[in-house]
Amino acid sequence: MDAKTGDISDGCPFQGSGGTRSLLGRTNMDWWPDALQLEILKEGGRNPDPLGDDFDYVEAFNALDYKALKADIKALMTDSQDWWPADYGHYGPFFIRMAWHAAGTYRTGDGRGGASSGQQRFAPLNSWPDNGNLDKARRLLWPIKQKYGKHISWADLFVLTGNVAIESMGGPVFGFGGGRKDVFEPEMVYWGSEEQWVDEGVETRILPDEGKALENPLAAIQMGLIYVNPEGPGGNPNDPEGMARDMKETFARMAMNDEETVALTAGGHAFGKCHGAKPSDTFGKAPEGENLHSMGFGWLTDPDEIGKGHITTSGIEGPWTPNPTEWGNDYFRLLFKYEYELTQSPAGANQWTPIDPEEADMAPDARDPSKKVPTIMTTADMALKMDPEYRKISERFHANPELLDDAFARAWFKLCHRDMGPKVRYLGPEVPSEELIWQDPVPAGTT
Repeated sequence: MDAKTGDISDGCPFQGSGGTRSLLGRTNMDWWPDALQLEILKEGGRNPDPLGDDFDYVEAFNALDYKALKADIKALMTDSQDWWPADYGHYGPFFIRMAWHAAGTYRTGDGRGGASSGQQRFAPLNSWPDNGNLDKARRLLWPIKQKYGKHISWADLFVLTGNVAIESMGGPVFGFGGGRKDVFEPEMVYWGSEEQWVDEGVETRILPDEGKALENPLAAIQMGLIYVNPEGPGGNPNDPEGMARDMKETFARMAMNDEETVALTAGGHAFGKCHGAKPSDTFGKAPEGENLHSMGFGWLTDPDEIGKGHITTSGIEGPWTPNPTEWGNDYFRLLFKYEYELTQSPAGANQWTPIDPEEADMAPDARDPSKKVPTIMTTADMALKMDPEYRKISERFHANPELLDDAFARAWFKLCHRDMGPKVRYLGPEVPSEELIWQDPVPAGTT
């Protein structure tokens, strides 16, 4: 069934303007016509869930050895594998990105997206350019998922692993609530009607000079992104006002205010690095576009290149701080200490590097700690310094690191739990006792 796709915020989607397209925009079959089609598995109304209609996830989760699971996840953080070595010997930053991108698709416009059903395992999310190489993060977790089986869903495992990653590097967490039951097929969600990905030059969704606003209920700024383009609006690094505008619009549509946006950006970028060591066209296709024998892996390259750290995801290359596996205030310290100049990564992406950095403020190479490399900032990071409203918040966090600790922990918890609905759904021993306004608590009755 075809119809015109347009803004569906004000009523029937049949009334919008745009090209002829499915009501859900470009479908998985449109993007990957040669992918293995599995619809036959549901013929006759059969449930694709291998656990069956009678499976009770609440009961299964409550029987989980939660302490042992967290210990196994923590051990994985430093158990580097030859087929996908851990940057700096620690998978923590990689798993934070996995959890963030699992949860970060949530949007307030229609309540779709988010981490509550483990959709990152399926197309199109498993093959979005912004999710590059997260197939390896999920594969690293596979032995743990096998061990605990039905007692932990993929959806809960993604978020819990992100929490453990933060804890393992000394970062603050507010708590964890389980209860996300997996689904076993892609959900039908409208992600937009564009026919190109962000890495193929698709137009940005906010163009004020052309009177173009971000279509409802969408939140991401370009097709295939979780949030904004880190290089700048449409990849333009010389539009700081536009960068801040895009961030505020996008994060607001994902239920985050300015303080939460700054806290998440600074806290998340305290860890790890960006990857842009080689041009993206030197790598294989996304998982959904690869051959069947690739077994769900995508963005393939030579194992020797992987061992050297010659990996590309965003195209930006380098760490944000000199201590990429330790929580601290280095992010804001460097952001305000140095002036930055616009440079390009080996993959050709726009990024910002400090001018004349001191050796103590340089970072170790991700594969060879004896080498030093400069830190970087993205255009989105620079917005925290250049936009007046963001700068006030950033300066306060810089001067009072304990405020950032609390703000990041709370914003991360909200990011990962906003789509779960009422607090009564939360399971496990680490559910915070505090009632939060975004949980929409129902006042106690009088009778």
